[in-house]
Amino acid sequence: MGIISLEKSNHLYWLGRYSERAFTTIRTFMEAYDTMLDNDAEAYKQICAKLSIPDVYGCKESFIINYLFDETDPNSVYSNLSRACDNASVMRDVISSTALGYVQLALDVMEDAKRETFCLLHLQEVLDDLYAFWGCIDDYVESSECRNIMKCGRYIERLDLYIRLDYDTNALSLAYTRMLYRLERSRCDYDKQNLAMVSSAFDAGGNLRQILPQLNNIFRE
Repeated sequence: MGIISLEKSNHLYWLGRYSERAFTTIRTFMEAYDTMLDNDAEAYKQICAKLSIPDVYGCKESFIINYLFDETDPNSVYSNLSRACDNASVMRDVISSTALGYVQLALDVMEDAKRETFCLLHLQEVLDDLYAFWGCIDDYVESSECRNIMKCGRYIERLDLYIRLDYDTNALSLAYTRMLYRLERSRCDYDKQNLAMVSSAFDAGGNLRQILPQLNNIFRE
């Protein structure tokens, strides 16, 4: 499709990041949900602390509803899905109407869940729609450069969240390897100094939280 403008690159990159942020935070919420229901009033605070989210919720009941559905909360799942949908809409001609449709479907499920009695099945439907979205990206996006930019965003976001959420070494290594693979093929002008600092931290096996600023500034906007 020729040279990709900086504006389009940014939309593709953030589409990857926001869709992955919604996906991984939903999985995190689902894993913690039973604990929250078992009269553990502090469980939601652990999620907030790990993700560096200010505790504006006050109690687990408020967190369950507002963290999922509050469109005025910039950290909510709904807000992240909405931003993913906004970027997908702008890039419709690149990613296809079919791929856009799956992001919109995921957002529609959240709308339905907000109006109905919430259950985990709603969140599983959102995860399924996001899986389908990424399948469409592989099938419908002809430009490998566009796919790689989106997946740069996806794996940078995944690595960021996995570090914050204390995922095991194997999961971190896989996310890191996938990020490197996509960066090398994206043909973008990424920050090699920041990447080198991230790579050094992985090689040294140190505190990976210290390199989150460098990780989040590898991709030049």
